[in-house]
Amino acid sequence: QEVMDMEVKPSPPHSPCYERRVQPCVAELLGSALFVFVGCLSGLEDSGGVGQLQSALAHGLALAVTIAVLGDI
Repeated sequence: QEVMDMEVKPSPPHSPCYERRVQPCVAELLGSALFVFVGCLSGLEDSGGVGQLQSALAHGLALAVTIAVLGDI
């Protein structure tokens, strides 16, 4: 009777190769592409006395969006 009362815990499933290797690489590729793309676009339009602040804010916002979207990976 005591043996039947014991709960058997299932072994944790092994994560497939896709989640361990491919998904982080795709996330890195998308994050880097967004980061470079937004950074280059921020330098195209110079609106006067903004200087480096515009580029710094664009990179910061791109990084924040990337972390918010892909942070679970």
